[in-house]
Amino acid sequence: MYHHPLMNTKSDRTKFKIKFLSGLDQINSDNWNRLTGLDYPFLRYEFLAALETSGCVAAETGWQPQHLLVYIDDQLMALMPLYVKTHSYGEYVFDWAWAEAYHRHGVQYYPKLLTAIPFTPATGSRLCIAPGQDRQYITRRIVEAIKQQVEEKGYSSWHLLFPQKNEFDSLSQCQLAARIGCQYHWFNRQYSDFNDFLARLSSRKRKNIKRERRLVAEQKIHIVRLPGAEVTEQQLKTFYEFYQATYYKRGQQGYLNLDFFTTLLTNMPEQLLLVLAYRENQPIAGALCLKSCDTLYGRYWGCLDEYECLHFEACYYQGIEYCIEQGIQKFDPGAQGEHKISRGFEPTTTRSLHWVAHSGFRAAIEDFLKREKDGVDEYMVHASQMLPFKNNS
Repeated sequence: MYHHPLMNTKSDRTKFKIKFLSGLDQINSDNWNRLTGLDYPFLRYEFLAALETSGCVAAETGWQPQHLLVYIDDQLMALMPLYVKTHSYGEYVFDWAWAEAYHRHGVQYYPKLLTAIPFTPATGSRLCIAPGQDRQYITRRIVEAIKQQVEEKGYSSWHLLFPQKNEFDSLSQCQLAARIGCQYHWFNRQYSDFNDFLARLSSRKRKNIKRERRLVAEQKIHIVRLPGAEVTEQQLKTFYEFYQATYYKRGQQGYLNLDFFTTLLTNMPEQLLLVLAYRENQPIAGALCLKSCDTLYGRYWGCLDEYECLHFEACYYQGIEYCIEQGIQKFDPGAQGEHKISRGFEPTTTRSLHWVAHSGFRAAIEDFLKREKDGVDEYMVHASQMLPFKNNS
């Protein structure tokens, strides 16, 4: 645990303290969850701690925890997940070109500081502040502390990825460069069932989805959805084999290990949903989702062999069907994938914030982000015109 001496006056010294933790084992889970809540799964202590105890997140993997805590009168009043990164893998807001520009000029880009959920491009809270506190004051002090940490430790920059819009708006006032991106999310328009959803689509798109689902059935593939509490250890191991196999096909290895998934299943089963595909009573593919009260998050997918349209069925249509049945308002199936638009997933703005210590690079990156925003705004308009709904113009 590192104590950061960010203080203005002698009286302030006893009231406001910022600490940086090198691991979640240095804080009580109840204290952490008291500020984050339990609904958004990725900021829960159980999720982030599983990443650390499994070894998926560690200095050795390029993710050194450096979580920020704010104490006022020795009471925990705010927190922010924070990592020292020595690469840019597993972030989904791409800054490789920035790192390359640093390299060409003989300047080190890594290590950098990152506020994000590792391997998880899902929008949610990134700065948790206790109710009744002065959010503007605490936010400003946190940003000051992080900038000071960047300067003192020799980090190149600080990046905050996929915050909620209200946090983005607030933090944007702290001289941070704003960046926007695009994902594709499905929204529940009070559909009564999957056929009601299909009825809202144009005839051609509706027929295409029906054809894709029919092709899965014609391959004698049966799909089951299992809430976390019903998933067996063997089913989870089988899913994990699929997950890793999908990476191996590309000559890579998945970021996450079996210990991580097992720990999730043990500690937060109520927020897991496993979709398994069977053929001739043998499992052939799987997709693991997490959920909050209003959002389903499609996260992990894997299969041993390729089957026509099975990915669409397991990762998209089963999720849509589940959301309709459970009254869940939104389905976030993960990053990228323009092909989602024709299946009813709408272009949705994502956000990030960046502070670069080097003044020259800071100016160049801010100029790039302004030009990039124009392109993203234009694309969002174009993508919205591609939506398959009947009343879409």
